Amino acid sequence: METLLIFLATGAVAGVLAGLFGIGGGMVMVPALALVLARQNVPPEIVMHISLGTSLAVIALTSITSTLSHHRRGGVRWDLLRVYGPALAIGALAGAFVADALPGQALRKLVGISSLLIAMQMAFDYKFGAMQRLAAPRTTELGVSGGIIGMLSSLIGIGGGSLTGPYLALRGIALRECVGTAAAGGIPIAWAGAFGYVLAGWGHAGVPAPSLGYVSGPAFAGLAVASTLMAPLGARLAHSLSPRKLQLSFAAMLVLVAYEMLRT
Repeated sequence: METLLIFLATGAVAGVLAGLFGIGGGMVMVPALALVLARQNVPPEIVMHISLGTSLAVIALTSITSTLSHHRRGGVRWDLLRVYGPALAIGALAGAFVADALPGQALRKLVGISSLLIAMQMAFDYKFGAMQRLAAPRTTELGVSGGIIGMLSSLIGIGGGSLTGPYLALRGIALRECVGTAAAGGIPIAWAGAFGYVLAGWGHAGVPAPSLGYVSGPAFAGLAVASTLMAPLGARLAHSLSPRKLQLSFAAMLVLVAYEMLRT
């Protein structure tokens, strides 16, 4: 019961921050999970694997709500996702098995570096719309880029919005459609990635029960319920606070995450 309460509290914080800063929550959940699991007698060599798999499992649910919202506003390019979506899924599935082959310390470094890069983007307020526009992506390019982005997203436990958004903007897609399509791209990444982590961790002796592979049952339940309930509160707070101050605050938080992930 105590462990479930810890995960509920972690999910509540992740949900508020996700709603507050407009993110999928992966960059919040992964380091939080790593911190909590390390104190739950989980073998240190698989703490990051469980953190990544569980984060993707939660995003698999929350990404659907976000996608439906963007779809109602006509902000999802389903024509691109016919090719891009399956490529994201294949990359994410492969990424889970690549992660399984990597030591936990390497995964910590990946998450830390990614947090630092996203923090820099937010701190300097680099806008996708300011990118030099290139020609719209062709089918082959969508497949290759989708595979790469799917794998990278799976390796750091995120829905891929911070990677897909800039890529689509660079390829001449309207900013509103970039955001919606990136949100929709989180569905194949999260579902395939989570499934991959389930398979990769299946039967692993060190995984604490109850779990499905590298997806922790108690952590998933606590995070999914609490983050879903608390995200609207964060969204309401976001409308009452300065957007620029929010950006800088989140960037500062990600720097702290990067420090925690990279210092050991």
